[in-house]
Formats: sequence, structure tokens, C-alpha cells
Amino acid sequence: MKTVVMTAIGGTEVLELMDLPEPVAGPGEVLIEIAASGVNFMDIGVRQGMAWHEMPLPRALGVEGVGRVVALGDGVADLVIGQRVAWVYAPGSYAERIVIPTASLVPVPDDIDDRTAASLMMQGLTASHFATDFYPVQPGDVALVHAAAGGLGQLLTQIIKLRGGTVIGRVSSAAKVEAARAAGTDHVIVDAKGDFAPEVLRLTSGGGVHVVYDGSGPATFDGSIASLRRSGTFCWFGPVLGSPGQIDIMSLPRSIKLGYAVFSDHIHTPELLLAHTTRLFEWVREGKLQVRTATGFALSEAAKAHQAMENRATTGKLLLFP
Repeated sequence: MKTVVMTAIGGTEVLELMDLPEPVAGPGEVLIEIAASGVNFMDIGVRQGMAWHEMPLPRALGVEGVGRVVALGDGVADLVIGQRVAWVYAPGSYAERIVIPTASLVPVPDDIDDRTAASLMMQGLTASHFATDFYPVQPGDVALVHAAAGGLGQLLTQIIKLRGGTVIGRVSSAAKVEAARAAGTDHVIVDAKGDFAPEVLRLTSGGGVHVVYDGSGPATFDGSIASLRRSGTFCWFGPVLGSPGQIDIMSLPRSIKLGYAVFSDHIHTPELLLAHTTRLFEWVREGKLQVRTATGFALSEAAKAHQAMENRATTGKLLLFP
């Protein structure tokens, strides 16, 4: 079975396509033929040694995907062979096949294609957590969304708009403006150096935004704080680009609230996983949530996909196809 593994901690050169033994479904598990695997910044973090330290090398990468059930383990009664399913966290998803516990799977409706389902899981659930739970956007709220042309940024923008908010989107280059606007961004700031706060304040008549969603790393941290209004909320995420360093809580201005958002807190039970993914699928079906066509790579091109993500060279979701 072809699987992408990391042979050491390091850059994209440590990724290798290897033949591993075929997995076998145990009790409460199913074997899945993978149709598409999602590429996420989390995978880059694992490759760089930020997580999964307990797993031996070579270490299979990837956590997200969509596929079809091909074998059932003992005791599985809620899924059938041939059924399409998706998942958001199953280590080893950069592969042709994978074994996953049924509690980690959600059925994929027939009218949701594989690309859409795979593009919705990690980024859709993350965006849902950010805009409906971590900071529940209210009508009239103004939000600053960093990397607004990325897969997460586009979905987050749309959910904010669904809830009646206004979006100021920051993109790193003029080439990404169209993608951000297509997702519904009301105002787009082109900035690659972290000099966006003055424009945010101008657009909000000096008041600042109600919430900032920032996964762009230390370079934007100070600007995000400067962009917030009194009692505004700073939603920090994405550890791959680094930490802002030690923070003196007494130095935080304007009574702002600062937190680190993790989507797994949004879906900490199988019931919540099903409920939130069902809502995402319904939004797509009703035309309320548009999922941009993903950029696809062959499984053997995982290193190329990682490099493109690290270079911020793409917009929308990146997928691997076995």
C-alpha cells in the first residue's frame, strides 16, 4: 500500500512514498479506500517536529480525507461496504487505504462530491468553530480575516457573512484579491509585511474590528492587536508559523480578549462531529457556502504540495489523490 511518510524531521526532502503493509480493520473499525486526502498546515508542523513526537519514524502523514468503505471490522453495524465517508482526524491519511474507528467518520451525502467533502472537513469545521463558538459573530460585527484567499479564509468569510457580519480580508498579494472578493470579503487589504492596521482603522472610522482571526504568525500579531476595538476578541490559531512569544497580560490594551482556538474543542464528541458536518453539507446544498475547486496533487507529489502551501503560492484547499 502506497503511503507518504516522513523519514526524519525536516523540510520537504524528508517526505517519501513508501510501500507499507495493508491495514486490517479491527473491532469497531472500517477499512477505507481513500479518494482524496487533505493537506493542512498541521501536516507541515508534524514534519517540522512540532507534534506527534511519540510516533516512531518513518511516520505516516495526513489526517483528513474522504473515501469509500471496503471492509468492516467486528461489531460495525452503522456503516456498509461501498458507503462514502469523510474524516477530519485520522493519522496516516496520505495513503491509498486507511483503517479508522467508526466514531471518527461521517457519511457523505450522494450530492456532495469527493473534492467538496475533503475540502470541507478540517477547514470547514475550523471556520465553524471560529465564527459560531469561539467568537459567535453577530449581525453588524466587523471581522478581520487574515489569509482571506486561503481555503480556511474563504470558508470563514462566508460563515461570517451568513451570520450578518462584515469582513475585512487581508491577502499577501494582489493576485489573491479576486479569490477573497469571490468569497464575499467586503474590503480587501493587500499586505505582505504586517502593515495593515492603519487601513483597518480607516475602514472602521478609527473604532477597530470586533474580532480578528489570525493564523499568519508573529509578523501580524502586533497589527492584529492594533486593529481591535475596545473589548475586541483576538482569535489566534495555527502554530506552524511560530508563536508571538511571551505575553505580558497586563500590557494588553483596550480590554481585548486573546485566545488560542482549536477546532477539536468544537467537535469533542462523535455526535458533535456529525451535527457540525451535517450543517456544513446543508449550507453547501442550499448554496449558502461555496467551496472553491481544490488544487490537486498526486500522492507522489506530497512534497510539492507542502512546498506550495509553505510558499503561500495557492488559494483554496490543497488535496492529494492516490
